[in-house]
Amino acid sequence: MATYNGEKYIKEQMDSILKNLSGTDEIVVSDDGSKDATRDIIKSYEGCGIQIRLLDGPGRGIKQNIATAIGACCGQYIFLADQDDVWTEDKVERVMKYLGKNGCRLVCHDAQVTDDSLNKIWMSSFFAYRGSRPGFLSNLFKNSYMGCCMAFDAGLRAVILPIPDEIEMHDQWIGILNDIKGGKSTFIGDKLLLYRRHEANVSDFSHGTIPEMIKKRIVLLCAVFRRILLRKY
Repeated sequence: MATYNGEKYIKEQMDSILKNLSGTDEIVVSDDGSKDATRDIIKSYEGCGIQIRLLDGPGRGIKQNIATAIGACCGQYIFLADQDDVWTEDKVERVMKYLGKNGCRLVCHDAQVTDDSLNKIWMSSFFAYRGSRPGFLSNLFKNSYMGCCMAFDAGLRAVILPIPDEIEMHDQWIGILNDIKGGKSTFIGDKLLLYRRHEANVSDFSHGTIPEMIKKRIVLLCAVFRRILLRKY
């Protein structure tokens, strides 16, 4: 999990994550210099029976904060988490029915999009809204990989890290690199997350003008091909 000034929602998210974990799991949090009570809230979970590691983020924005957390994970599988969402109590169990099975190296599940209080469902299915599906070309032109709904084999770190500064977001980068390098991505329709939309969200559902979109895709493609030419996976 990457955090920054998340005191308003992070306790609810931490509680929901802990309901999914066992004593062999860990929570790795990279905090990018929060000025509020975020770090204190995270520290209050020490001694809960789950190892929680709180790291100092690099202070270079969301992509590099997430990269710091990913790089520090010790487990075989990595679940990404935002600081302000809520997991269902069976999220890990249901994702693990697919992850690591039949060559699947990455799972992306569906989510309900809500208001900041979780009272109003703005979108009953993110997948339906986005036309979500795996595949390099599909997600190059219309990204449907949403980081907070993703889990993947830790072996993917060898190709996704470091995350380039010039790309737009980490989730598309992770997903299409797995697709293009032959790892199986599985999209499941289970709605395993309440995804809050509020005034402080870092991500945005809008994608700018057509020229802006084309420029972003060219930058991403260049970064992807540099990576696959230089790395063995």
